[in-house]
Order: sequence, then C-alpha cells, then structure tokens
Amino acid sequence: MEGMIRQKTDKIMSYKTISNSSKIDRLLEMNAVQYTNTGIDSTKTEMIEAEFNSKYIYRAIKKLDDSLGRLLLRDANTE
Repeated sequence: MEGMIRQKTDKIMSYKTISNSSKIDRLLEMNAVQYTNTGIDSTKTEMIEAEFNSKYIYRAIKKLDDSLGRLLLRDANTE
C-alpha cells in the first residue's frame, strides 16, 4: 500500500495541466480516503504506514504551498 500511495502522489505532482490548488485537493482527498480505510480492526503496522504516507503527502503539499505544508507536517508530528 505504501508504494501505491507514493506512486499516486508522485503522479499527481507531475501533472502539468492542473493548478496547484487542484493538486493539493487531490492529495488531501487521497489522504482522507487512506485514513477512512483504517479502522479499529487495522493493525498497528497499517496505522504506522498510514502515518508515513501522510507525511509523504504533506511533504509534497509543502512543495506546492509552503505554509500549508509546514502546518500539516507540524500537526502530524504532534500526534
């Protein structure tokens, strides 16, 4: 799963025909779906993988919008 999220993130980042805000929307939606698919039956490993994927997505967002990316990364590190 980790590789799939990273591949999708990289693909979205490579799009030339959509705006940065649309890229951010797609990345945040992908992150939300990832967390929606984790639940009380998820293993600790799956939860940790979701956190790593989120940080990867947030770093990508930081390349598009530095202040938003910093905010998301700071929040992710305080949990």
